[in-house]
Amino acid sequence: MTRTGRKADLTPAWVLHHRPFRDTSRIVETFSREAGRVTLFARGARGPRSRSASLLQPFVPLLVSWRGYGEAATLTAVELGGDTGRAPGLPPAVLMSGFYLNELILRLTTRDDPHPLLFDAYSDALAALAAGGAPDGPLRAFERRLLDELGYGVDLAVEVDSGRAIDPDGRYVYRAGQGVASAVRDAPGAVSGRSLLNLAADRLESPAELEEARRVLRAALDYCLEGRELATRAVARAVAGKERR
Repeated sequence: MTRTGRKADLTPAWVLHHRPFRDTSRIVETFSREAGRVTLFARGARGPRSRSASLLQPFVPLLVSWRGYGEAATLTAVELGGDTGRAPGLPPAVLMSGFYLNELILRLTTRDDPHPLLFDAYSDALAALAAGGAPDGPLRAFERRLLDELGYGVDLAVEVDSGRAIDPDGRYVYRAGQGVASAVRDAPGAVSGRSLLNLAADRLESPAELEEARRVLRAALDYCLEGRELATRAVARAVAGKERR
């Protein structure tokens, strides 16, 4: 890849979101390994002869080129990238999980700010979701890495107040914006030290550990979001409500 200002040549990227622009074009929010989140004008991408329409979709690994300055550059080329031996996209059962990852990136990263490690974590999460199985593990791993990249990473190895190492058999509470503190065994929201240590090592296994990790990461992400609601969470709640009826 070569890049000067707002210029890239066939750099790995994913589409996070797109919307119509004028009669035949799109505005595409992309996430690239070398440039971070980049907004692109895809001219003619909705036209009857467009070759890029089927490619400019979420969860399809791409190589993209662009040129331009200002808030949005112009897409000049796009082709399929990644492992072309596997069908691109995600199974219907985990599409909402994929859109949740996309929304986190859109809400919590800034444009033109490279995050190559986060790009790799996102690619790994999509590969795990595409492979099947429960989405909980890949989602928790991505959330933790996202917080690390944003500078809001949670130190899961020591107590914030005392500096003592986390005891696998102990009970702890997470204080948003501060860290992990010891707790009495029956304290509301308390989680096990084992869950914290396994979250740090990306080896969550039991349903109880996954649930406790979800609560800790949810509190940390809510702190970063500053009260803003995620659309994917609202949709998930609505779907769950319908399923219970």
